[in-house]
Amino acid sequence: AAAPWTGDWTLQIIHDLTNREGKPIQVSPRNVLKRVVELYKKKGWTPVVAPELEFYLVARNTDPTKPIEPPMGRTGRRAAGRQAYSMSAVDEYGPVIDDIYDFAEAQGLEIDGITQEGGAGQVEINLQHGDPVKLADEVFYFKRLIREAALRHDCFATFMAKPIEGEPGSAMHIHHSVLDQDGNNIFSGPQGGETDAFFHFIAGMQNHLPSVIAILAPYVNSYRRYVKDQSAPINLEWARDNRTAGIRIPLGGPKSRRVENRLAGMDCNPYLGIAASLACGYLGLIEGKRPDASVKGDATEREESIPRDLHSALEVFETATDLHDVLGPRFCRVYQIVKQAEINEFLQVISPWEREHLLLNV
Repeated sequence: AAAPWTGDWTLQIIHDLTNREGKPIQVSPRNVLKRVVELYKKKGWTPVVAPELEFYLVARNTDPTKPIEPPMGRTGRRAAGRQAYSMSAVDEYGPVIDDIYDFAEAQGLEIDGITQEGGAGQVEINLQHGDPVKLADEVFYFKRLIREAALRHDCFATFMAKPIEGEPGSAMHIHHSVLDQDGNNIFSGPQGGETDAFFHFIAGMQNHLPSVIAILAPYVNSYRRYVKDQSAPINLEWARDNRTAGIRIPLGGPKSRRVENRLAGMDCNPYLGIAASLACGYLGLIEGKRPDASVKGDATEREESIPRDLHSALEVFETATDLHDVLGPRFCRVYQIVKQAEINEFLQVISPWEREHLLLNV
């Protein structure tokens, strides 16, 4: 794909990692996703996904000790929150949005829509549904082009799960459907009704998503997003057209019937996040179990059922042997080691909160 923000003709190339014998490197994220997609294909299924990308435009921040602030809009005022879907709010940084569209068009990337989200300077981009590997590539490209578009207008774009205190976090919601060999959605029967496969997929999400939270929420900051009343799920309840649930069934006809995973953070690796989410659905289809009853009302009133920190998430991930077989045991072992090293490094950092509340009080 082109890199249209550069001053000359520059191309970006995504390639696969192989060893000297030409075999895929098992720990490469793109190869992990390809492995999961191939498991579907061996069963005669074609997985289809559609990611939603949430991110913040923020004022330039070159000092990590200072809090992140919303950007200055074209009116000379800082972006404000609580204006989800507002046209005037997104117009505040219209020049950035224009460049995002231009850069995407130059790379042949299609945007389904751009909207203002609930946070101050928070934006959502929806991508068209399609092949999981292709969509993961597009997420990778979009992150690069969005950052470059922001820099052109003296601000940063961040994909941190929780960049600003008191504002909603940023997610990468993943919509899933599965097609059979004839191109029919296996979640819908001949008469348009919900199939056993539809419920099995949901059950797979409920039963196995806790084991991959370490992938869907891969950093210590990721868990600041899972807070009640902050537009993020805190459990694995499923519901119809209910954004408080971790697993949502959007409204739509039989052909568009799909399952949305709302747990994945925007900070996750797109290849690994999509692979982990599809792996849970795959195990559900194989195991043939039924999900719990769907929730009505506010799902966040139910008990929390996901790990609340990276260390706890890694403990669950370490024992999830069924998922290791789907994602690849070698990858899972390497991922565990890398993430534990990150935790150990983080624990050496003393935060401002600790100095403020503990320095003279303990």
